[in-house]
Amino acid sequence: QVQLVESGGGLVQAGGSLRLSCAASGRAFSSYAMGWFRQAPGKEREFVAAISWTGYYTYYSDSVKGRLTISGDNAENTVYLQMNSLKPEDTAVYYCAADRDKRIGVSRLPVDYIYWGQGTQVTVSS
Repeated sequence: QVQLVESGGGLVQAGGSLRLSCAASGRAFSSYAMGWFRQAPGKEREFVAAISWTGYYTYYSDSVKGRLTISGDNAENTVYLQMNSLKPEDTAVYYCAADRDKRIGVSRLPVDYIYWGQGTQVTVSS
C-alpha cells in the first residue's frame, strides 16, 4: 500500500512558476513508476508527465513539454513537478499517481495507476 500526498499548488500569474511535490509513504516507493495527471473542470483527467520506476526515462505530454519537469528523490520518497512558463490553460487539479508494473517506459493511461493522491489545485491567471 502506498499513500500519496501532493502539495505546492496555488495561484500564479501567467509566465510564473510552481513546484509541486508528491510525498509517498509505504514500502518499495522506488519500485513504482510515478506520474502526474491533471483535470480541469468539465474535462477528463489527462496525462501530464511520468518517470519510469528505474528513474531512467521521463515522458511528457506535448502540451507541457519544455515547460514542466518531473523528477524523483528516492531518499525522500518524493516526486516533483517543476512547472515553468505557466499558462492559463494549465489551470487544473494536479494529481500524482503510482504504477507498480515494471514497464520499460511508462503508461499515459490513468487506469494503469493504482495509487492516487488527493490532488492539489493550480490556478494560472492571465
